[in-house]
Amino acid sequence: MAIVKMQRISIYALSKYSKDVLETLQRLGVMEIENVGIEDSVFYKTDSSSYSTSYMRSASLMTQAADIICEYVKEKKGLLSSLEGRTPLTAEEYEEIAQKNPEALDLAYKLSGYKKKITENKAKIIAYQSRIDALLPWKRLDVPMNIGATNSSKVIVGTFPEELSEEDIRLKVAEVSPETELFDVEVVSADTNQTCVFVVCYKGVYDELMTALRKIGLILPSSSTPNNPAQEIKTLESKIKKKQERIAELEKAIASCQGQLSLLRFFEDYYVMKAERYAQLDNVSYSPHTFVMTGFIPETDSEKLKKLLFERFGAEVELEDAEGEDVPVLLKNNAFAAPAEGVLLSYSAPSRFELDPTAIMAIFYYIFFGMMFSDAGYGLVMSLACGLALLKFKNMEAGLKRSLKMFFFCGLSTTFWGLMFGSFFGDAVSVIFNTFIGTSPPVIPGITTPIWFNPTVGSGPTTLLMFSFLFGIIHLFAGLTLQAVNYIRQGNFIYAVYDDLSWILVVTGAVFALLSTDMLSGMMNGFKLPAVFLTIGGIMAGVGAVIILIFSGRESKNPLKRLLKGAYNLYGATSYLSDILSYSRLLALGLATGVVAGVFNQLGSMMGNSVVGIILFVVVFIIGHLLNIGINALGAYVHTNRLQFVEFFGKFYTGGGRDFKPYAVNTKHYNIKEDI
Repeated sequence: MAIVKMQRISIYALSKYSKDVLETLQRLGVMEIENVGIEDSVFYKTDSSSYSTSYMRSASLMTQAADIICEYVKEKKGLLSSLEGRTPLTAEEYEEIAQKNPEALDLAYKLSGYKKKITENKAKIIAYQSRIDALLPWKRLDVPMNIGATNSSKVIVGTFPEELSEEDIRLKVAEVSPETELFDVEVVSADTNQTCVFVVCYKGVYDELMTALRKIGLILPSSSTPNNPAQEIKTLESKIKKKQERIAELEKAIASCQGQLSLLRFFEDYYVMKAERYAQLDNVSYSPHTFVMTGFIPETDSEKLKKLLFERFGAEVELEDAEGEDVPVLLKNNAFAAPAEGVLLSYSAPSRFELDPTAIMAIFYYIFFGMMFSDAGYGLVMSLACGLALLKFKNMEAGLKRSLKMFFFCGLSTTFWGLMFGSFFGDAVSVIFNTFIGTSPPVIPGITTPIWFNPTVGSGPTTLLMFSFLFGIIHLFAGLTLQAVNYIRQGNFIYAVYDDLSWILVVTGAVFALLSTDMLSGMMNGFKLPAVFLTIGGIMAGVGAVIILIFSGRESKNPLKRLLKGAYNLYGATSYLSDILSYSRLLALGLATGVVAGVFNQLGSMMGNSVVGIILFVVVFIIGHLLNIGINALGAYVHTNRLQFVEFFGKFYTGGGRDFKPYAVNTKHYNIKEDI
C-alpha cells in the first residue's frame, strides 16, 4: 500500500557510449526517459528518424518472412499457447544470436523472393486459365482462328451475343443486306450467352458481308493464335502444369526454412529494439564529446543503476528527489494486493499526494466478487485453473499474470462464500444422492448444508440483503477514512472532521436510529437495538449534519453563501442512501448464481435413475455449469468493478496520476531482460 518514491536522474557520459547506455537501460527497464530540451551553442540534438525508420522496415521484412513460412507450414500451437508469453533470453544469448544478422537478412530476402515468384506464377496460371476459358467454345474449330485468306476467299471468325443457328444468321444478313451472297456460315458452338461462328466468303463480298455481320451483332475476337483452338488449349494446359510444378518447388523450399522461423522472429524483435533505441536518441542532448540524458527512476533502483553505469561506461549520474506534477507514479504492494493494481490503474493512477488505496480496495474486491459468485465448486474451478496456469507458464506476460493472480484470490473468496451459503455446484450433491443413489445426502457442512445460512431459503434473502448493506456501509466508511488520512498527511486535520467524520456521524446515526425502530425489526429477524440508540443515533446524525451545514461550504467568505452551500451538500445524504442501496447487487448476483445452478441440476435429473438419465445429467451438468460460470463470473467482475469505481472511489479518490512507463524491451517474441 505505497507509492514508490521517484528520483530525477541525469546521466552524463562520452558520446560514443550513448547507444550502449540506451541499450543497457532498455534491457534493465527501470528508467523513464524524458526529453532533455537542452539546445544552445554547446548542446545540440541529433535527427535519428531515418535510422529508426530503416530499422522498422527491416523489422517489417522479418515479420513478412516469418509470415511466409507460417503461410505454408502450419505452426503447432497448444490450446493455451497465449499464456506462454515471450521466450526469455539472457544478455549473452541475445548477443550470440545477434551475430547471425547477415544470415537472417539473406533468409528474409530469399523468402520474399520465393513469395514473389509464387505470386508471379499464380498470376500466369490465372492468365492461362482465362485464355483457356475463352478458347473452349472454339474447341471444335479444326483450323487456326487467324487463318486469314486464300487467293479467292476470306475467313471471318467471331461471336454473336445470343444463341443463333446458321439459318438465323443467313436470314438476319438478308434483312440488312439482301444482295450479299456467296458466303458460308458454320456455327462452331452456341449457348444462351453467345454463338461462335466461322464464315467463309469470296473476296469480292467480304466488305459487304462484314458490314452486314457487324450490324447484326458480330464481335471479332480480341486475340488469335497460330494453332487451332484444341492445340492451343493443350499448350496452355502444359504451361499451367509447369507453373504449378514450379510453385510446388518454391513452396517446398519455403517449408524447408521452418527451422529458421525462430531466427526470423528474433530479428523482428531485434530491429524493433534498434528502432526504439534510435527513437530515444531524440530525447538525448549532445555536446561535441559528451551527452546528457534525464528522466525518472524508482529510488530503490537508482543507486544500483548509478554504480552499474559508472562501472561499464564511466558515466556520471546525478540523483535528486523528484518534485512537481509531472512525476510518474509507481505502485508497490504485497502479493495479496498487487494483483488488484490493474483494476485501480484501469480507472486512474493515484496522484503523488494521496495514498495508494490498492490494499484496502483488494480486500473489498475479493469479498464482493466472492459474495456475487458465491459457489464453492465454481470458486475451486476458478482458483485451480488460475493456479495451474500460473505454475505451468512461468514466462507469462506481467499483465496477464497479474489478472490470473487476482482471479485466483477471487476464486478463493468465492469458495469461502459458497461454503458459508452451502452451494457446491448449486445443490448438485443433494440431487445426485436423491436421484441416482436413492438416499438422502450426508450432512457435509458447506457442501450439503450451509455453514452460515442459505440465502435462497426462508429469510435467507433478507438476511443477505442486510449484510450486503452492512458491507456497503463499511466499504463507504473505508473510503471516507482514506480521504481523512490524506487530509491528515497534508496537514489538514480539520478538513478530515469537516468532510469525513461528519458523514460518518450522519450515516452511523441514521443506521442506529433505523435499527432501533420496529420498521426494520421484521426484516432483521426480530433484531432490534435498544431504544436508547434512537437518541444516540439522532444526536450523532444531528452533530454530523451541523458540521456539514456550517463547514462544508467553507471556501465561501459570505456567511449566507456558506450556509446555502452547506445545505446543498447536506442534501447529498440522498446520494449516500442510493450508494448503500447499490450494494443490493451483492444479493441479486449471489442469488442468481445459486438459483441458476440449481435449475441446471434439476434439468439434468429429469430422466431419473437410468442410463439415459445419467448421460443426460452429465451433459447438462457440464454444459450448464460452464455457461453459469462464464456468465456469472463476468457479471461478478463487472459489478465488483462498479462498486469500486463509483461508490468507493467517489468518496475519496482524486486520481489523475501519470503511470510510470520505463524505457524497456517492447517485443513480441523474445524478452531480453537484464537484472540490475
